[in-house]
Amino acid sequence: MLDARCQPENGPAVTYSVFGFLALTEAEQESLRQSLFCPGCGAKAYFRRASSDGKQACFGSLYHADDCPEFRPSTSRTEAEQALRELAQALDESDALRLDFSAPVTEPVRRDSQQNEGQGAAKREAEAKPKGGARGVEDVSPKLADAAAPKVAALGLGKILKSLLRGSELACSDLWVYTDEKYRWRAKNLFVNFADAEPNERGSPKMYWGTLSHADKAMAWLNPADCRDLGIPIDKFSAALLKRFGISDRAELEGAGIILFGKCFWNKDKTRKIIRLWNDDLSRILILPSKD
Repeated sequence: MLDARCQPENGPAVTYSVFGFLALTEAEQESLRQSLFCPGCGAKAYFRRASSDGKQACFGSLYHADDCPEFRPSTSRTEAEQALRELAQALDESDALRLDFSAPVTEPVRRDSQQNEGQGAAKREAEAKPKGGARGVEDVSPKLADAAAPKVAALGLGKILKSLLRGSELACSDLWVYTDEKYRWRAKNLFVNFADAEPNERGSPKMYWGTLSHADKAMAWLNPADCRDLGIPIDKFSAALLKRFGISDRAELEGAGIILFGKCFWNKDKTRKIIRLWNDDLSRILILPSKD
């Protein structure tokens, strides 16, 4: 995208070209990053500065409408459409979904072979009222091994995130989703876009997802593009996180897709929401830098 519509909380809307936005001071750019929208469909947009690997400064969005004139064929679009197809197949053919936190980004959908029988019992199990657990998690269940074997599709975070960014029905589905062998959740209660994140009094973790606006200069916080009052602290594991996803330049985080299993809570003054990665476990977070 060569242009983006900027709608500040206080002030008139302004359309910036990439060159016009680059002409702003760094402080002005930072203050407007989370106020950018696609001029074609109104989707949330991001600004990415020129990076050390040769990518030019640009505007972009991971939320374009399919008929948006700014949404051109791209690698990201092709991968997102493939993820949607695989997820749709999983939802159609399976009784539940298991999050495979160890899967690479391009890991295909697969079936857990030991759980391909007992469909009748699986349906009865899925209709049963979930039981409370010691962790205080909504929608928890007895150990997966103790239940009658349902058909369970295993899917990595990369496929999940790409499908959510393209508007899949997973986020509003009643499908059971296992985050480990012991606990399961209804998908609609597990997957939460950053814009809808709210501190949870019970301390229950969720799978939060969306896109990043930028990281601070110290690389201690990630700031979502989806809302202005939320931050993700990464200071404890910043170096390891960047290495894990091959990120060498702060600009590569601008406009990146992200999903993580974490807990949402207020800061001390209750002026900003914080999402902290569960147990600082890097297998529970995935970042997809923009390729376009």
